[in-house]
Amino acid sequence: MLKKLLFKLILLIVIGLTISAKQPNLTVKDIKIKTEEILKSHANFKKIEPVLAERILKNFVDELDPNKTYFIESDIEKWLYPSDEIINAVIEGFKNSNFAVFSEIHRVMIDAIDRRNKLEAELSVSDLPKDVKPEEFKDMKWTNSKRELLTRLIRIKALQLDSAEKVSEECKETISQVLEKKKINKEKEITTKNSEEKKAYILSSLLKSFCHSLDSHTDYFTPFEANQFMMQVQQKLSGIGAQLRDNLNGFMIMHVIDGSPAKLANLKTGDRIIAVNSEPVIGLDITEAVEMIRGEMGSKVNLTIMRKLDEDKDEHKFDIEITRSEVVLEETRIEKHFEPFGDGVILNLKLFSFYQDSKSSSAQDLKNAIDNYAKKHKIKAIILDLRSNTGGLLPQAVEVASLFISKGIVVSIKDSSDNLQHLRNTDGKTTFDGPLVVLVNKASASASEIVAGTLQDYGRAIVVGEETFGKGSFQTFSLDASKNAKINPSGEVKVTRGRYYTVSGKSPQLVGVQADVEVPGILSELDIGEKFSKYPLENDEISPNFDDDLSDIPLIHRKRLSLLYKHNLQQKMTNYTQYLDILTTNSKSRIENNQNYQSFLTDIKLKNFESKSVELFNQSDIQLLETMSIAKDLAYLSEINDKGFD
Repeated sequence: MLKKLLFKLILLIVIGLTISAKQPNLTVKDIKIKTEEILKSHANFKKIEPVLAERILKNFVDELDPNKTYFIESDIEKWLYPSDEIINAVIEGFKNSNFAVFSEIHRVMIDAIDRRNKLEAELSVSDLPKDVKPEEFKDMKWTNSKRELLTRLIRIKALQLDSAEKVSEECKETISQVLEKKKINKEKEITTKNSEEKKAYILSSLLKSFCHSLDSHTDYFTPFEANQFMMQVQQKLSGIGAQLRDNLNGFMIMHVIDGSPAKLANLKTGDRIIAVNSEPVIGLDITEAVEMIRGEMGSKVNLTIMRKLDEDKDEHKFDIEITRSEVVLEETRIEKHFEPFGDGVILNLKLFSFYQDSKSSSAQDLKNAIDNYAKKHKIKAIILDLRSNTGGLLPQAVEVASLFISKGIVVSIKDSSDNLQHLRNTDGKTTFDGPLVVLVNKASASASEIVAGTLQDYGRAIVVGEETFGKGSFQTFSLDASKNAKINPSGEVKVTRGRYYTVSGKSPQLVGVQADVEVPGILSELDIGEKFSKYPLENDEISPNFDDDLSDIPLIHRKRLSLLYKHNLQQKMTNYTQYLDILTTNSKSRIENNQNYQSFLTDIKLKNFESKSVELFNQSDIQLLETMSIAKDLAYLSEINDKGFD
C-alpha cells in the first residue's frame, strides 16, 4: 500500500495531474465581485498592486502548465518578466473587467499543446533512459528550446514507466493509459471550441491565480473542489461510500466503507462499474463518474456492475440500486488503541483532522473515546497523535485543547486591522488531567500547531516528534462548514484573514512548534513546511496572555464574565517539563542503541530513499513506538513523584 502511495506522489510531482470537472458558472462580473470581497478582508493586501499583478501573471502561466512541460520560455517571456505597460494593463483589467492579457496567454497554451503532442509522437519507449530520479524534476525551470522540451518529456516518460513497474509489471500498461487519458482530458478542457466553456476555464484559472498571488492559503474552489474541501472539513459526504479507481474499462471498487449504502447494497471490492443510471461511464474522467454517483440524501442511483463470481472466471453483469445517504468517514476521523502498562493503559488517540458537523466534532469524539476507556481502564497517560493532521476548523482546535486544560486563553487571532481576539476555554472542565504527550511531525499544521503549541506553553503536555509545518495564519471559508449550506455555482473562496498566536504570544508562522523531545520520523529529512511555500506571510509575535485581563471583551460584559471566569484559571505547569532532561536522555539512548532505528535514520537521508524502505521501517511505526516508550517514562516518573518516592 505504501509503495503504491509513493508511486502516486511521484507521478503528481512529475506530471501534476489537475482534478478536472465541470467548469463553474463564472462571469467577468463574478471575478470583480469576488476579488473585491477577498481584498476587503485579506490580511496583507487591500488592492491589486504591481507586485500582485506580476505574481498573477506568473501564477496564470503556472496554472496552465504547472510542471513546465508545454511552454518554452520564449513563449511566455513577456509575462514572466512583464513590462510596466503589461503590469498596468493587468491592474486596469481587474478594475474594468478586461482580461485580454490572460486570453492571449491561453491562446499561446493551445499552440504549446499542439507542439508537445507532435514532439511526443517522436518518443520511442525502447530508447528511454534508465535510473531517472524524481528529484531532478524538483524546482524545474522553463526549457529554452524544443530540443530541451523533448528531452524533459523523454525523461518524464522514463520515470513514469519505471514507477509503474515498481507497482507491478502487469499494471504498467494500464497505468500508462490512465495517465495518457488524464492528460488528454486536461488538454481538451483547455482547447475546447465551446466559447462558454473556454471563458469559464480562463476565468476560473484567473481567479485561482489571483488568490494564489496573495499568500500560500488564499484559494478559489470550483463547485466540485468546494465539495471536496467540505468533505475534508466535515469528514463526511452524501453518496454511497465507495472508493473508486479508473481501470479504463470502467471504475473498479477499491474499498467499501463499513455501514455505508454501498455496503448495505452488497457492493463489493473488485466490482467494476460500467454505467450509472444506464449511462455508460467508460472513458469518462473519474471526477465525472464520481459526480454522477453522488447526489442528494435519500435519492437513488442505479449502478451497472461487472462481477466475477467465485465459481466462474467470467464476469457477470448486475444492476444494483443504492439509496444515497450521509456517509461519515470514521476511518479518517479518529483512531483509538491502547497498550497495557502497569495497572493501567497508555491510550493512543490519533486525530486526522479538526472537523465539525451538526451531529459530531473532533473534540466530542475525543472526549467520548477518553470517557469510554476511562470506564474500563486506568489511563496512565495519553498520546495525542497529530502527525500529518493538517488542521481544519479553528473553534475545534480550541475545543480539543480545552479537553486538557482548565479556564484560560487557548489561541489569539489578529486580523488585518490589528484587532485582537482571544479564544478561551471558559467552562474549566477537563476531560483528562494526567500525563499527556502530543506527537507531531513536519506535516502537522494549523489547528494541530495551535493544540500542540498551547499545551506546550502551559506545560500541560510534552511535545514529541519534530518541528511542525509552520502555518500560523487563519482563513475563513465563504461556505459555513458546520451547516448544510448549498455550494455557490460560481464557486467558493478561502481567504487568509490574519495570524494566530498561542498563549505565549508566539506564532508558529514559518517556524513551527518545536518538539520538546526530538524523535525523527519518515518526513524528518524532507523539505516540508510553510517556509518552502509560495508567498508565505511573515512571522510576528504579540505579548504573552497567561494573565488574561479580558481586554478584548466589551466592558458591559467584562465584569460579569470576570466573576465566573477568574476562578480555576489554567496555570503554567512544571509537573511534566521537570522530566524533560530524563525523557530526552532515555529517548536518545534507546534510539542510538536500536539498530533498526539507526538503519532507518541512515536510509531517510539518502536521496534515492525508496518506497520499499518506507514499507520496511514503517510496518511497526518506529516513531510511534519510541513515543510510546516516552509516554511510559512520563507516566512512571509522574506516578512515583505523586507517591513521594525518590
